[in-house]
Amino acid sequence: MCGVTGFVSHRGLADPRATIERMTATLVHRGPDDQGIHVDGPAALGVRRLCVIDLDTGHQPVSNEDGTVWVVQNGEIYNFGALRDRLQRLGHVFRTRSDTEVIVHAWEEYGEDCVAHLDGMFVLAVWDSRQRTLLLARDRMGEKPLYYHAGHEAFVFGSELRALLPHPAVPRRLDLTSLARYLDFEYVPAPHAILAGVEKLPPGHVLTISPGGKPHLARYWDLAFAPDRSPSEREWQEALLHQLEASIQSQLVSDVPLGLFLSGGVDSSAIVALASRALTGRRVKTFSLGFPEASYDERPFARAVAARCGTAHTEVDFSAADAVTLLERAGDLLDEPLVDGSFLPLYRLSQAARREVTVVLSGDGGDELFCGYPTFQADRAARLVQRLPRAVQTAAARAVSRLKPSPRYGSVESLLKRFFRALPYPPEIRTQLLLGGLTPPERTALLSPAARAACESLQPYEELTASVAGLPGVGPLEALIYQHCKYYLADQNLVAVDRASMACGLEVRAPFLDRPLVELAGRMPSSLKLKGWTTKHVLKEALRGQVPDMVLKRRKQGFGVPLGVWMRGPLREALEARLAPGRVARLGLFDPATTQRLITEHVSGARDHQKILWSLLMFDAWREHYLPGERWT
Repeated sequence: MCGVTGFVSHRGLADPRATIERMTATLVHRGPDDQGIHVDGPAALGVRRLCVIDLDTGHQPVSNEDGTVWVVQNGEIYNFGALRDRLQRLGHVFRTRSDTEVIVHAWEEYGEDCVAHLDGMFVLAVWDSRQRTLLLARDRMGEKPLYYHAGHEAFVFGSELRALLPHPAVPRRLDLTSLARYLDFEYVPAPHAILAGVEKLPPGHVLTISPGGKPHLARYWDLAFAPDRSPSEREWQEALLHQLEASIQSQLVSDVPLGLFLSGGVDSSAIVALASRALTGRRVKTFSLGFPEASYDERPFARAVAARCGTAHTEVDFSAADAVTLLERAGDLLDEPLVDGSFLPLYRLSQAARREVTVVLSGDGGDELFCGYPTFQADRAARLVQRLPRAVQTAAARAVSRLKPSPRYGSVESLLKRFFRALPYPPEIRTQLLLGGLTPPERTALLSPAARAACESLQPYEELTASVAGLPGVGPLEALIYQHCKYYLADQNLVAVDRASMACGLEVRAPFLDRPLVELAGRMPSSLKLKGWTTKHVLKEALRGQVPDMVLKRRKQGFGVPLGVWMRGPLREALEARLAPGRVARLGLFDPATTQRLITEHVSGARDHQKILWSLLMFDAWREHYLPGERWT
């Protein structure tokens, strides 16, 4: 696991080595163990390494035999052993045991198609001095991030935004349309980034560029659906369990201590149960997070799984005081604004895990692939409601609007209000609104007149609807799975995990996102995933006997964080200070009257505005760190 960065100059740069050294130094948290730099004419590569595989000879950058091809990688190639054997039979000579070296020889053998031969979570950069070509590639599901700036003077890239900024060609300027997207999605969806002139490489894509040329972007893989109804449900359960076991086994390879995240939900419990069985004779370390507020605390379920599997279990408590302390560091830790309330607790959990292990496995991806979220049920309910006469729908919406506002985010009243708020929109937009974010009118009301004018022509959901509409011959549920994976998972959940863990130098692996398992899920009929109103039906049935029934039967809780409660108490002072009307007016991005109304309604208990208020807090923390002193008045 590493942080990578580099550039290809189109015009001369005074001191390329000093520049790449400054860029690489920004990523020391991602790779605290080693640093490597390679400069070759117009190209430079930099890497900070977290040593996980081949501790002695795995130094990066890695080259071929004659030094004409150089590679840096952030991530892990899980099938590197089999690929290494294949390349050796083809005559390639290896000098290390690292997974990164297989990329060098795969490039020599297969060219740009080398990425199709790699299974893992990765971002890689290959510089070929003979062809004067830089290849960048990102893993299929988006576990590892990559930002880039394609300018007239240089092409610059890095694992995080901060790595690009030391290069003199990269501007440091807020993109107001990306701010609007952030408010609409609660993150900035790829390929966009919060800074103007910067983009993200989308998952499953490669990018090639030569000095003086324009970048060429191409997709090498996409999530696909081809339901196979010939196997029985029981056969699908067996196939799923077998592949999950195989995916876990492939991700247990490590030359450093390894542990497991355990939330107490179905997915992480499955990973712990199967990994514990695979590691016979070793007592696995598990790590769980909890809150003092009992209704948000999942630790009793995690304890039951840990006890059954005999793990060495560690619990981490996250309180409002922790949130207050970490809020001041949030902008630096995030690198790009992100609303996800689980981020700060995940960071604290990662800190605790890193004291004992260097690698952990997590359950990320199970909910998206197997219909685990309430949004899948809500979509089914919405399609039923929309069959009713228009007059009945209107009457129901009016009745819900008259319900007494609830101060609690997950109350029945708030859920019904959110459901009918989203109901008039097309399915993919409706789902996004249920996941989080503002409607276009709500966002317009929140922005200042100047920011509003800059975003006047923005169609925030245009790319979302186009990507879902372009899917060939899929049903509504498959389209919903695709949307959850491509947006909510790749741009929010995996970003939160990557930033929180890598800020501590901790590697997180997700067996549910292993390519063979993802492709198996694409062949599985969606009716087995959401069966009636039962979420993750086939996965739960496959895990019977492996995971305690109390976990399989529990209602989906998600990684809830009591932000709404805290913003009425310990976080209120920070909330009112950061969003004080005078301060908001001076910055010039948001409407002071609207932000003050949101605060007043929330702290009084009249309404629950925790998500939009937290999004404003996270943005302000980021802005204060990256754009201090900037004004948009």
